[in-house]
Amino acid sequence: MSAGRLGCMTTPAQGSRIPEGALYACDNSKFGSDGKGRYWPGAEAWFAWLSRTVERYGPDRCLWALAPDQPFDATGTLTESLPWLARIRELGVPAAFAAQDGCDQPGLLPWDSFDVLFLAGSTEWKLGPVAERLAREAKARGKGVHMGRVNSRSRLKIAEWFGCDSADGTYLAYGPDKNLPKLLKWLDELDGTPSLLGGTHPFGAPDAVPRTSPAHEASRRRAPPRQASAARGQVSPPAGTPAAVPRAGHPGTRTR
Repeated sequence: MSAGRLGCMTTPAQGSRIPEGALYACDNSKFGSDGKGRYWPGAEAWFAWLSRTVERYGPDRCLWALAPDQPFDATGTLTESLPWLARIRELGVPAAFAAQDGCDQPGLLPWDSFDVLFLAGSTEWKLGPVAERLAREAKARGKGVHMGRVNSRSRLKIAEWFGCDSADGTYLAYGPDKNLPKLLKWLDELDGTPSLLGGTHPFGAPDAVPRTSPAHEASRRRAPPRQASAARGQVSPPAGTPAAVPRAGHPGTRTR
């Protein structure tokens, strides 16, 4: 994290301390470590936690904060997120919106109201052609893109191909001493591989991007709006330990 290649993800249920100087991102626990939102504290308690977190660690180090969503439900996510996107921005941090299966239907993506497109939804959807198209549209609109649940070299490469700025996952939570060198090697490979889109570093120099849930890790490369750096692929260490966020365009921590 001190080298800027990894960042931290944090959530309302996590309570982890963000290491000094590390970039971080704020998940909302609507999906959570159990995949069922068991640790979602409710909208008002979540926003109080987010406000305290940004005040404590500073808005300049925050890559984004994810608005409340309904996992796998595009219509429900729009309803849940809309009231909070402007309030997140008022905290001085980029607002992230969770893209779910079906969100490509007209009117389900409030482009002007968010800064970062968070690729959530089912695994099949998140890795499919619609998610890729929306990720590229987000970049064309000047927005950041994050992919959740990135726990393998192949998925990190997909996130990179889509143009993601950051990614997250639980890869580091299970055997951080063994898996950290592997993760850094993946990032080195992405940084050194020429892109078909042109150039060796299509998304910029590697940077850090944080996230939320028992400490998470992610890698980064591009910087989302109002951020100096972005992440690539994120993995998370056990709760209570520093979480890192690598960036790919920039991917990050454990996500859906």
